[in-house]
Amino acid sequence: MFVIGTAGHVDHGKSALVKVLTGIDPDRLAEEKERGMTIELGFAWLKLPSGKEVSIVDVPGHERFIKNTLAGVGGIDLALMVIAADEGVMPQTREHLAILDLLRVQQGIVVITKKDLVDDDWLELVTADIAETVKETALSQAPVVPVSAVTGEGLPRLVSTIDHLLDSAPAKKDIGRPRLPIDRVFTMAGFGTVVTGTLIDGRLSVGQKVEVLPPRLETRIRGLQTHKRKVEEALPGSRVAVNLVGVATEDIERGYVLSTPGWLAPTTAIDVTLRLLASQPRPLPHNMEVTFHTGSCEMVGKARLLDRERLEPGSTGWAQIVLAHPIAVVKGDLFVIRSATDTLGGGEVVDPHARRHRRFYPPTIENLEARARGSSEERLMATLESREPAEWEAALVLDSGLSEAEAKAALEELVSAHRVVRLDGKTSLLFSERGWQRVVNKALRIAQKYHHQFPLRRSMPRELLKGQLKMGSSTFATVAQRLLRDGVLTEENGGLRLPSHQVQLTPEQNKAAQAFLEALARNPYSPPSELIPDAELMNVLVEQGQVVKVSENVVFSASAYAEMVARIKQHILSQGKITLAEVRDLFQTSRKYAQALMEHLDENGVTRRIGDERVLK
Repeated sequence: MFVIGTAGHVDHGKSALVKVLTGIDPDRLAEEKERGMTIELGFAWLKLPSGKEVSIVDVPGHERFIKNTLAGVGGIDLALMVIAADEGVMPQTREHLAILDLLRVQQGIVVITKKDLVDDDWLELVTADIAETVKETALSQAPVVPVSAVTGEGLPRLVSTIDHLLDSAPAKKDIGRPRLPIDRVFTMAGFGTVVTGTLIDGRLSVGQKVEVLPPRLETRIRGLQTHKRKVEEALPGSRVAVNLVGVATEDIERGYVLSTPGWLAPTTAIDVTLRLLASQPRPLPHNMEVTFHTGSCEMVGKARLLDRERLEPGSTGWAQIVLAHPIAVVKGDLFVIRSATDTLGGGEVVDPHARRHRRFYPPTIENLEARARGSSEERLMATLESREPAEWEAALVLDSGLSEAEAKAALEELVSAHRVVRLDGKTSLLFSERGWQRVVNKALRIAQKYHHQFPLRRSMPRELLKGQLKMGSSTFATVAQRLLRDGVLTEENGGLRLPSHQVQLTPEQNKAAQAFLEALARNPYSPPSELIPDAELMNVLVEQGQVVKVSENVVFSASAYAEMVARIKQHILSQGKITLAEVRDLFQTSRKYAQALMEHLDENGVTRRIGDERVLK
């Protein structure tokens, strides 16, 4: 299955040519019939003498409908550049040529229509002018075929030329990720919503679950048609009509993409190579508002230049297109940008899910260069560096522009060469070697700062490190596991610390601690609260197991606490219960200490309060 697209100035006979070739009138709207011009995309098909089946997309030629033209040019195998013999090259001829060039349409035929309206001398002049016009474009080597839709002259040669050129058309890519850029949406009586487009990168089949992007509408394929014939499976490169279940036409627009669920994510920021047409009269400035066209999609956005203040006519640079609303694209997609009145240029998507970049930053440009033109390993590495840490998932493979097999082979090579660090844990994570070292260095800096700020704490909370590393729970769990395995950090009391960190008291702190412990020894059951040290020193004594803090103002020595708990348990075992007064009398202390101790035992599940009494829990 092949797709041919027409191109050319308004009223140069594109639709008439399609009708005489196929017997199908591509002008389907009443307004088109009245005005005698194509406004929307038209569609027709034919079978060539060799048996090849061909779909034809007929595009508008009028400058006001260029956006409709762009919706139909994507995904074609061959272009018919139509130029009327009586008028020759016109403004939209040049613009359509530029669009074909930007979208890298390599196969084409220049069809000179209305041959019956001119003599041979005029035809020769027009042919020479055409040769001069196309010599710097993708159609510079295209055959030129004069025809007349009225007399039929030249049509057999045109059909034969089409047939011959399609023999060398590259095979359709089938990577198992079907995409159908939707160029028409309508309701069919008795069937419901139908969308059409040119299928790329994979197959669709009846009954298959699909989703419409960017709104992520989940649906199912009720039926498929190609050239008004029902099919069970649609192949890459074919024009397809898809009957969808459970979605309304008002929920779908031209420019949306039909695909299988789970792998294609909408985006609003795209890194691109951008070429400004040499025919442009002035440079393109940074942050210029443009209309971005790719596939059947049209979206307003701004062109942020990354490596210059303005892009000169004929030049190519790096840019980020920031879009007003999400669209669905993948690496390698081609695009065109336009102003309100003119085609400005275009290029190729390098990163469909771009982060905001610092302008004029060499590492960013180097990364984009690697992603655009590097080896498989370089492209995967550059993709990883732009979004690390990354899970090994479809999005990473997709954004590298590699097949899954190529990406897996490249990953194993990078891991073997120690250029990629693979972490296995709750989630499997990938870092570039430099990216992982940045994580290690940052974790060390955070730990060092914490130990300097709190020298008497044996470890820092895991949550603190997670927050400062700005990681989610599952990512942090995997990262922390590797940091511990490599000995970067050590785990203690549920927290994390540097292996070299030790709690060391100053002479003043040692003196204060000793005085406090001696005071506890003198009054084990009524410990003095006025000698309780500051919170940091108290924490050290608690961690060392020398004291037990039962409330803010009551701290017992560890030995006294153990004795008191044992005697309380023994009393309850023998008497079945104990009261606060009995605790007080048992240790010849005051109610203040007895109450603090018993509330502490309640909270820690040793005792349970029933009225004014306690029992063992």
